[in-house]
Amino acid sequence: MNTVTANTKRASAFVTVFLKEVRENLRDRRTIVTALVTGPLLGPMIFALLLGSMLSRELDKAEQPLKVPVIGAERAPNLIDALKAGGIVPQPAIANPEQAVRRQDTDVVVRIGTDYAETWRKGEPVQVEVIFDSSQRDANTSVERVSRLVEGYARQQGAMRLVARGLSPGTAWPISVARRDQATAQARGVLMFNMLPYFFVITIFLGGMYLAIDLTAGERERQSLEPLFANPVSRWKILAGKLAAICTFSCASLLITLAAFAVLGPFVPVDKLGMELNLGPHFAGTVFLLMLPLVMLIAALQTLVAAFAKSYREAQMYVSLLMFVPIVPSLLMVAFPIKAKAWMFAVPLLGQHLGVMGALRGDGVDLQQVLYCLGGTFAAALVATLITAHLYRSERLAISS
Repeated sequence: MNTVTANTKRASAFVTVFLKEVRENLRDRRTIVTALVTGPLLGPMIFALLLGSMLSRELDKAEQPLKVPVIGAERAPNLIDALKAGGIVPQPAIANPEQAVRRQDTDVVVRIGTDYAETWRKGEPVQVEVIFDSSQRDANTSVERVSRLVEGYARQQGAMRLVARGLSPGTAWPISVARRDQATAQARGVLMFNMLPYFFVITIFLGGMYLAIDLTAGERERQSLEPLFANPVSRWKILAGKLAAICTFSCASLLITLAAFAVLGPFVPVDKLGMELNLGPHFAGTVFLLMLPLVMLIAALQTLVAAFAKSYREAQMYVSLLMFVPIVPSLLMVAFPIKAKAWMFAVPLLGQHLGVMGALRGDGVDLQQVLYCLGGTFAAALVATLITAHLYRSERLAISS
């Protein structure tokens, strides 16, 4: 009977601290706006709007008539006709094409040499210059479009020259390369969404950041932490209640973000590029499962870092610096794309990144990878929690000065 009563009191202490912290922070408008509105909704909206506008702009350049200045258009009327058939609208020649593309007055300029007609009549190769600035990424679509049309015209005329000499056009190309792309429409979409895991991790950070700061540095500054520690309750129960409150807000923030991406995903026109984006319930469930231990790890780290600060503002600075850590795996995978191995899933943040990208590709995440991801991150979360619990035993933690 006494054992049951003791267990009930321990559970009651944990629940009391948890409900107290949740209730108090629900009254804080800043926490609510950051954790449940700005953090989880602003990121998906900006992501979808930027990506949608970028794709629409690129599609317009690929499909709409493209105005291109042509120098020496009168020397190659047939080439100009071929460009017009491909949607190119020749514009009057400009004096300094190199400077024009550097200043972004135009994406690309075509220059036909003065000896074009004479060289062409001799049956010799002629040169057509496509002038562009490769540092201007916005011009890539226009440059590729013009280059493809010029090269296509060159192949056509080359084949006609061979036929005129009684040769088969295939003589010039003894080998035909057949490219077999094995990427699915969903897998191709991954190329544009490499930073998506970072959005989820940042959402978790923002969801619990202000709560973690307020529950440690904030209470210490308000001198309300010392009376709380004076209660006949174990420090680890107080810490567990606080961490549970932080995790609750972080999970709520993550769920709102997943719902926002599921709603906004269909509005991104990736299908026009032959890609597929599936951010539905199955994807959301996989992401939430993989991120669950990371929620605990981040909550413990935020609480640990905030405990070293002497004021709310100082803690805010420390925890904000911690926010840059999650971007490391995303940057590494972009800079050094490598084949995922099983042990990598056990590394916190890296395992979540690989798991989310696998779900996004449509390949899924197998049971071993899930267990590695959950086990490795849970272990790291346990270590961070034990270190924080040890720090909570110190009497200095309650002293505001």
